Amino acid sequence: MADEVLAHRTKMTRLSPRQRDNIAGYLFTLPWIIHFLLLIAGSMIFSFVISLTRTDLLTGWEFIGLDNYTRLYNDNLFWKSLRVTAYYTFALVPMGIVVGLSIAVLLNQKVKALGLWRTVYYLPAVVSGVAVAILWSWVLNPRFGLLNAGLRTLGISDPPRWIFSETWAVPAFIIMGLWGAGGSMLLYLAGLQGIPTQLYEAADIDGANRWTKFWNITIPMLTPTIFFNLLVGIIGSFQVFTQAFIMTGGGPNNATLTMVLYLYRQGFQNLRFGYASALAWVLFFIILIFTLGVVKSSAAWVFYEGELRR
Repeated sequence: MADEVLAHRTKMTRLSPRQRDNIAGYLFTLPWIIHFLLLIAGSMIFSFVISLTRTDLLTGWEFIGLDNYTRLYNDNLFWKSLRVTAYYTFALVPMGIVVGLSIAVLLNQKVKALGLWRTVYYLPAVVSGVAVAILWSWVLNPRFGLLNAGLRTLGISDPPRWIFSETWAVPAFIIMGLWGAGGSMLLYLAGLQGIPTQLYEAADIDGANRWTKFWNITIPMLTPTIFFNLLVGIIGSFQVFTQAFIMTGGGPNNATLTMVLYLYRQGFQNLRFGYASALAWVLFFIILIFTLGVVKSSAAWVFYEGELRR
C-alpha cells in the first residue's frame, strides 16, 4: 500500500516535457534577466532618481523635483545640441540608406573578385570609433588632408575647412558616417539574395525594364531590411559622441555639440549629474518618440512576403 502511494505521488509531481523545457529556457535566460534588472533597469531607475536632485555624487544630494527638466527649456546649449544632433541624424540616416543599398546592388552583380570588394566595403564597419575619428581628423585636415587634396586636384582652389568651420563641421561628420555604410550594405546584400528569382522572371516575361523591376520588386521586398536599418540608424545617430569628443570637442563655437557630448560635459566635467541625468532622459524620450513613429508607420510601407494587406 505504501509503495502504491509513493508511486502515485511520484507520478503527480513528475514534470511534463513541455514544463521541463520551459524551466530549462528560464534557466538559460536567467543570466540575461539578472543583467537587465541589475545593470540596465536598475541603472535607469537610479538615473531617473538623481535627475530629480542636485548632486555631484560625492558631497551630497538635494532633492529639487523637476527643476532640472524645467531648466532645460531655458538652456541655449541644450537647444543647440538638439539642433546639431537632429541635423546630423536627419541627414545621415536617409543618405546612409541610399548609399548602403546602392553598394549592395552593385555587389550583387557578377563581377570579378566579388569577395574582395565585399570585404573592402565592409571593413570600415568593424574598425573602432576612436581609430576612425583619428583617421578622419587627418583626412579632413584643411591644409594637408586627403579630401581637400583631391578637391584641389579637381580645380577647387579654396576647399572647405571642414571640422574647423562652423558651417562644414557637421557635414564633415555626415561624410564620415557614410564611410561606415558597409554594415547596412551587408544586410541589404542578404536581403537582395533572398528575393525569389521567379519574381524577376515573371517581370521579364511582362516586358519590365530594370528600373521598373527595381521599384516594383526589389524595393518592396527589401522594405523589412530598410525598416530595420532605419530604426538602428535613428537610435545610433541620436547618440553620436565619439566624433565630436575626439575630433572637435564640440567646436568650433559649439557647432558640433551633440546631445551626448553635452550630457558628458555636464556630468563628468561639471559634475552636475542630476542635470546630466535629466538630459539623458529627455534624449531617451526623443529617441522613443521617433522609434515609435517609425514602427507605427511601418504598416503602411513595410511589406512582408506572404502577409495579407488590410
